[in-house]
Amino acid sequence: MRVIQVNEPDQREACLARLCADTFGSDAGLTPLLRFAGVAGVLFDQQAARVLALVDANAHPLALALLVLDKANQGMTPMLMADLDARSDSSPTLRLISELALRAPLRIETGDGAERERFKRAGISRWFAGPEGTHIGLNERHPATGLDDLSPPLGVDDDAVAQSLKRDPTLFESYKQRFTDGLANFPATL
Repeated sequence: MRVIQVNEPDQREACLARLCADTFGSDAGLTPLLRFAGVAGVLFDQQAARVLALVDANAHPLALALLVLDKANQGMTPMLMADLDARSDSSPTLRLISELALRAPLRIETGDGAERERFKRAGISRWFAGPEGTHIGLNERHPATGLDDLSPPLGVDDDAVAQSLKRDPTLFESYKQRFTDGLANFPATL
């Protein structure tokens, strides 16, 4: 298994569409499309987000993650993650995070104690109590020494994206088509 960054634009959009669909599910209304449009239209254009994949020896994707930079450009936070290999007993996503933790400064936020323990096993070793019961974890490569040193991760304002798409029906149709094309054309190999 190896980690690759998905750079080819059509593959990257297909992976983003799959991440949004898998993360939010079919009952999430427009949320998957709004997140897709926000990331593709803003974060990709600003080179503030990257799609990474864990692939097997035949280049079949097993897990995907969307990493976004923080505002100070010190570290990266997984915004979306998805396991693609339903046959596996282990979590390919955790394997992907483990591999990334060896190479990049990572920040993870979770409100779930069991999930925090899983991320600890993946190399996110320093944890801090965050606001509203969240836990913020950093790997050893992250330069921050505490919460005061952390810059917030960049994000997508789904409400602002929704308003923008509502004002421009042509733009809405364009992103909707790109999203559905991405899902339909998700690559079997990367």
